Amino acid sequence: MKLVKLLGVAFLCTYLWGCASGAKMQNMVYQGDQKEYSEEIQNNLNLGEVAGGKKTNPAWTSQIGNESFAGAVKESLKLQGLYSETGKYRLEVQMLKVEQPFIGIDFKVTTHVQYKLINIATGDVVFDETIVAPYTAGFGDAVIAATRLRLANEGSGKENIAGLLSKLSELNIGSEEVSLHQ
Repeated sequence: MKLVKLLGVAFLCTYLWGCASGAKMQNMVYQGDQKEYSEEIQNNLNLGEVAGGKKTNPAWTSQIGNESFAGAVKESLKLQGLYSETGKYRLEVQMLKVEQPFIGIDFKVTTHVQYKLINIATGDVVFDETIVAPYTAGFGDAVIAATRLRLANEGSGKENIAGLLSKLSELNIGSEEVSLHQ
């Protein structure tokens, strides 16, 4: 009888928490409205190093890995008409922090990502911003906690990329100045 109870508890724990999987690239890609960008950056950004993410340990918690976040940023830039393999500007990405809950019903994840846009020819940093983006996945999104955390990671990653694109749409790069439209 004790064995049956123990197996029942183990099954319940597995059902409620499950095995963790990392954030999926395709779920972080920004596919919203096409924004307007300065002519200088249209089809002129390539993606440099993406660092600071973490690999997911299936026995622990979902994380946002460098490879999946890099893929999401790159695909988002492509969809907005900004990406080019031979672009004049290099976008470097540093995931500074990912705030995650350990337990809960609603999982709120907040990503802190620093983006630097560098003029490749001169080495000048023309844009350096840290975007902070929260996203909450609730019990209605997924019953299994590990899945809910992955969804919150993906949502926060996507919101972070959307924040980057909004900032880039405000960026005015001319031959003599760089500014953000307010």
